[in-house]
Amino acid sequence: MGETPSRSADAGTGGTRVASGQERPAGASARVAESPVSTRTPGGDGLGLGGGGGLPRARAFGAERAFRGLTLAAGATVLVIIAAIAGFLIAKAVPALRADTANFWTYEGWSPNDTAPRFGIGTLAFGTVLSSALALLIAVPVALGIALFLSHYAPRRLGTALGFLIDLLAAVPSVVFGLWGRDVFVAPVRDFSAWLNQYFGWIPIFGGDGPFGKSIMLGSLVLAIMVLPIITSLSREVFLQTPTANEEAALALGATRWEMIRTAVLPYGRPGIIAAVMLGLGRALGETIALAMTLGITFGISFNLIENGGNTIAANIANAFGEANDTGRGALIASGLVLFTITLIVNITARAIVHRRREFTESAA
Repeated sequence: MGETPSRSADAGTGGTRVASGQERPAGASARVAESPVSTRTPGGDGLGLGGGGGLPRARAFGAERAFRGLTLAAGATVLVIIAAIAGFLIAKAVPALRADTANFWTYEGWSPNDTAPRFGIGTLAFGTVLSSALALLIAVPVALGIALFLSHYAPRRLGTALGFLIDLLAAVPSVVFGLWGRDVFVAPVRDFSAWLNQYFGWIPIFGGDGPFGKSIMLGSLVLAIMVLPIITSLSREVFLQTPTANEEAALALGATRWEMIRTAVLPYGRPGIIAAVMLGLGRALGETIALAMTLGITFGISFNLIENGGNTIAANIANAFGEANDTGRGALIASGLVLFTITLIVNITARAIVHRRREFTESAA
């Protein structure tokens, strides 16, 4: 018998060298073939095996890093501007506060132009918070109802058209609302105030002997109409972003349209609703011209809503700035510092509520 010829790796030469792919013993798993191009491992100097090399090293300065730097600078600029505004207000307000002969926090009068200046922020801060809170109490339910109608009840074309009209209403200048409230809306409010006083005068907020008209109620109603488009537009956009699967799941379980909204739409949009309400509150707190035209501009803390009177920080600044001396301007700037602080606290609180609600929703999911 002759010798069995050895297998050759090269069919043309007939040599005795065994091919590398045939050196493995029978039953062994296949190995990855050596790459003809050697690559260095990312962590050392040795040669690595495999089909691909390490990731390319990031450039020292690229578009990504430049964009991140620009966004960081933009965020820092906002903080710098806020700090600069606060510093300006404090620097201008301190001399007037030192010259004040009354308690700035509790005194209910405003006479900073006298020889012995006497002024306080209590009445103005009370009127600002009261008128804004009453405006939100009136506007929020109406705004949410309109937003739900536009997003889930009205036909698509009608909802889109009414949404555009509401957005246009938000662009109306505040002076137009003020003139309308002073010249047109004051008469219906005066009649309504007299009716409330006649039948509900035993309630302190509707008591008094008159006159009625330019009151906290008139100013709050005008404010409510002014913040209504803002809250409505934002709430409508939030409701439209509710996942369709959530709504269909509620309807598939037998829920009615309102039950679906109550269980799927409102819980999902709660952070957006809170943000919309807080944005409307910020608009109401800082409103100037409209309240200057519709309030009775008196000094004194009173919960009566229908008698002539009421005043706010912004309205007082608009009315008194033209006749103020150096101390008077400093007093007005001091009141502006208080309004700045109130607005800042409201925005921080709203942000904290939205952030806490988001964390709760993510943890529950």
